[in-house]
Amino acid sequence: MKKIYLYTRFERFWHWAQALLICGLLWTGFAVHGDLPWPDFYNAVIWHNRLGIAWLILFAFIIFWEATTGEWRHYVPTTRKLFAVARYYLLGIFKGESHPVAKTPEAKHNPLQRLTYLGVALVIVPVQVVTGLLYWTYSDWHIVGFSMDLGLLAFVHVAGAFLFLIFLVIHVYMITTGHTPFAHLKAMITGWEEVGHGEKGSNQKK
Repeated sequence: MKKIYLYTRFERFWHWAQALLICGLLWTGFAVHGDLPWPDFYNAVIWHNRLGIAWLILFAFIIFWEATTGEWRHYVPTTRKLFAVARYYLLGIFKGESHPVAKTPEAKHNPLQRLTYLGVALVIVPVQVVTGLLYWTYSDWHIVGFSMDLGLLAFVHVAGAFLFLIFLVIHVYMITTGHTPFAHLKAMITGWEEVGHGEKGSNQKK
């Protein structure tokens, strides 16, 4: 087992900042719809808008950073060992098998992660941004002659929020699937990932 420096300072910063902003958006968004008792509707709307703008600005910086540093290459989809990784998470991890794809500075994400993160960035994020901005400017639609069923808009935006929630829950679970339950969490805090013998399933005998 050896340590490699895998996650830069800015990468760790935007990861945690984005996580906090998404959690805040989910909380205030569900509060707006009355699913949570706090904050009240007025403050929930204000904070949801503020967090949304902050997240949009952060996401723009992330895209710029990915494009200018070459980090975008880690998200290029590939089918190489895709089914092996899927089988590992479905079966192998519970049998204590090693992860079929090792992390390296040249390939931080396995094929399944690449497809998932790319899907989030190219589908869920744009849907939330567009529907969120439309929601925010609802009172000004008449100025440009735009019209849309508000109920449908709300449904799509909430559906996107649930997809983010599902992604967040799975993401938190995946954190615990390293060679120790907190290995991946520690790596995203320090930047240093322990690699060498592959990631082991939680049922591996010591």
